[in-house]
Amino acid sequence: MSFRKAIFWLHLVAGVLAGIIILIMSMTGVMLAYERQITRLADGVQVQQTGSGRLPLSDLVKTVRTAEPEDIPSSIIVRSDPSAPVAFSFGREKTVFVNPYNGEALGNGGEKTRAFFQWTVTLHRWLGAEGEKRPVGKAITGAANLIFLFIVVSGVYLWFPRKWSAASLKAITLFKSGLRGKARDWNWHNVIGFWCALPLFFVVSTAVVISYPWANNLLSRLTGNEPPPPRAPAAPRGGSTGKGERSTPKEPSWQYLDATFQQASQHVDDWKMITVRIPAGTGPFSFTVDRGNGARPDLRTQLNFTPSGELSGIERYSDYNLGRKLRLWVRWVHTGEAGGIIGQTIAAIASAGAVVLVWTGLMLTWRRFFGRNKRGEEVDSTKSAGAVQSMQ
Repeated sequence: MSFRKAIFWLHLVAGVLAGIIILIMSMTGVMLAYERQITRLADGVQVQQTGSGRLPLSDLVKTVRTAEPEDIPSSIIVRSDPSAPVAFSFGREKTVFVNPYNGEALGNGGEKTRAFFQWTVTLHRWLGAEGEKRPVGKAITGAANLIFLFIVVSGVYLWFPRKWSAASLKAITLFKSGLRGKARDWNWHNVIGFWCALPLFFVVSTAVVISYPWANNLLSRLTGNEPPPPRAPAAPRGGSTGKGERSTPKEPSWQYLDATFQQASQHVDDWKMITVRIPAGTGPFSFTVDRGNGARPDLRTQLNFTPSGELSGIERYSDYNLGRKLRLWVRWVHTGEAGGIIGQTIAAIASAGAVVLVWTGLMLTWRRFFGRNKRGEEVDSTKSAGAVQSMQ
């Protein structure tokens, strides 16, 4: 067996083994492509600026604690846009909006839209698994990502024709009308694979980094840096006590919230968004000051404070080593958000292309093993026989 044929069979087997999982992740990837923009439109919450100016954050906290006495927010998002409300997030499950000028609670925005995207994320990352079953779902999607990366790379190798000519190049880079059956599937598989190969490589390779700690650490090692130590598990914010009762959440110390926020907002003059990470209990607050849309790590500055409200450290993108810089970009390259709306669109098209690649790949495999006696299929295939033969 030649090396090319061996790669072909590995490519085929990999596609059959992971095809359905890749199909699910690709479809949900398309659905999540514009999550940020759709969610903000669904929230539809705007406020009218008043002459009295913004209220202190501590006053807005009182509003939220009154509206949600059993839960403590995990973060606060303040935008420089005067028409934007302050958003109090309770994980990914819930968001409460508050008018920064009069302290009025404005509701939860597009709850159904957020719930839909949360369900889609769960399907995308863990195949819909919840609770203790999530590690199993994560292991399956992680393996599928690794297999998909091999499929993309091997597909590029198989795409190259043995003999270069205008006809063979046209057959594998341009859609051809009038094809049916195997010839149509082969044409679509090759053309979409050609145009989507590069963006899919970035989408899938970053997914592998997200899926596996060793792949994450590899970015540091490849740049000559030591991998960072594992993150400590987040402190609990309250929940089930194991006896059917709900434990009491630990109340943060809000005493220094206003002073620390003031320091953070003055540190970067042209900020567009400040995210306050709320500790579980009496731990310190941390602030992410963002001069972009939230998807550009190079436009963010991290400010950390002690529990007593003193500035303990400033982390700038320029201070990080190359390995950490690359890791910070991984999540945003995966979704395309690093490139703005254009990047998101490219990632969405690539994900949609992956859906077609999986379908046509499975159909070609089915016809290879179960469609040989269908004479009509063989006749259709002759319409692109020269191109097909160049790949076999």
